[in-house]
Amino acid sequence: MKSIAVSSNKGGVLKTSITSNLASVLSTQGKKVLIIDTDNQGNIALTFGINPDTFDYTIYDVLVCGFDVNKAIVSIAPNIDIIPSNDDMSYFEIDVLTNKDKFPNPFDLLKNTLGKLKGKYDYIFVDTPPNLGLIVGDALNAVDVVITPFHPETYSLRSLAKTIKAIDNFKESNSKLKLGSIVPTKVRQTLLHKANIVSCEGFAMSNGIKITKTVIPETIAYANAIGKYRMPLALSYKTKKEKELVDVYVKLVQELNL
Repeated sequence: MKSIAVSSNKGGVLKTSITSNLASVLSTQGKKVLIIDTDNQGNIALTFGINPDTFDYTIYDVLVCGFDVNKAIVSIAPNIDIIPSNDDMSYFEIDVLTNKDKFPNPFDLLKNTLGKLKGKYDYIFVDTPPNLGLIVGDALNAVDVVITPFHPETYSLRSLAKTIKAIDNFKESNSKLKLGSIVPTKVRQTLLHKANIVSCEGFAMSNGIKITKTVIPETIAYANAIGKYRMPLALSYKTKKEKELVDVYVKLVQELNL
């Protein structure tokens, strides 16, 4: 079982889109996949057309209330299960950090949960919120690999550097943790984006980090699929153009060596 977090402290860089489409491509290849949503926005459930407030159990109940993780798992598509999240996760950090007797090791909560799922899945993806708070620390302390999206806009490299630093810090407590790759996202064929990707490549090379040649283009097709088909594009494409966009994720799976 390989566990993968998609993480960046910058919002709007396609973390949920990368998570759901990579998981979907792997599922079509016969792999059993679990997606754990740790963001209070609940966008993983929304990606599959379900209101996150309708679930009886969420990742909050598992991590904070000690509920059986198996009760929170929902089958959402062939070979894809999810553990959803909703607004309850807004209280995660304060509920955990103000109760040290109950949570003496707050960064081990997700790691302990993943330990209970060994052997059930080929891949577990963890979709994280756009910050470097406690739940992101939990994810970095639990997974094997981190994929970091990079939107090549002004100031994005500074945000990326902070994310990389956080990942490096957690390698002390999670010796298996590796930065799988930086993935350029929402890329347009402009001079600004080309220049920022070149800068990112220089940053990656100087820090011994891989940046994928496969880039996720700027397009509304991925979002449209959710609104139109209530599924990620990788599970719902109908047209030749949509298939070409799904092939981007097929290539990304190959390049990431998943």
